[in-house]
Amino acid sequence: MNILEIKELSKDFGGLRALNNLSLTIEQGQIFGLIGPNGAGKSTAFNCIAGVYAPSAGNIFFNGHRINGEKPWNLCRKGIARTFQIVKPFATKSVLYNVMVGSFAKTGNRSLAEEKAMEVLEYLQFVKQKDMRAGNLTIADRKRLEIARALATEPKLLLLDEVMAGLRPSEVDDMVEIIKKLRNRGITIFVIEHIMRAIMALSDFVVVLHFGQKIAEGTPRQVASDEKVIKAYLGDEYVVSGS
Repeated sequence: MNILEIKELSKDFGGLRALNNLSLTIEQGQIFGLIGPNGAGKSTAFNCIAGVYAPSAGNIFFNGHRINGEKPWNLCRKGIARTFQIVKPFATKSVLYNVMVGSFAKTGNRSLAEEKAMEVLEYLQFVKQKDMRAGNLTIADRKRLEIARALATEPKLLLLDEVMAGLRPSEVDDMVEIIKKLRNRGITIFVIEHIMRAIMALSDFVVVLHFGQKIAEGTPRQVASDEKVIKAYLGDEYVVSGS
């Protein structure tokens, strides 16, 4: 079953076309990778899916229903959650408070919101930090908090926007395991990432964007050996090291 279908999606900002005729399909339970150079249109695609931007053309379907232009909070209630490249928690509030913010997407009851938040923190092995001020967390833990807050909304589809950026190699490995664990929970993952060893290890299927257009798609191995992708994004060094 397809959980997300994007059909001929375009997004214009004045005279600039940031996305041009993008089509892709994500099956329920997949980890789906979206890669490409900076400015390729990846975050614009996420913003259209999550309701931040209305598409200029094309259609987006979530669980078979057209969601073009719906508000982010309505899409969140329907089961689409996302993280952001630049993590901005409520810095003066506790980790638990930050995760409860996500819980309130599905309940107005404080006790139930706290119960859900604690369940998420336990699942992500983050309970020890629950009373810490979010502003005092390490970069790796802020990324984990961002995922925890999204997970508290009980998503069916989780959009992860460069959750591994700025992490050390060991922290990247930890994040890869977290994402795999989320898929095992039944959540479909759509991930943007520049750390190629992570995206190649995680993804069932990958789409490559360049200047707003899809230039390749396939399994990680197929994409990594595509000449267009090597030239536009990966570079010969990746091929040599990956062979």
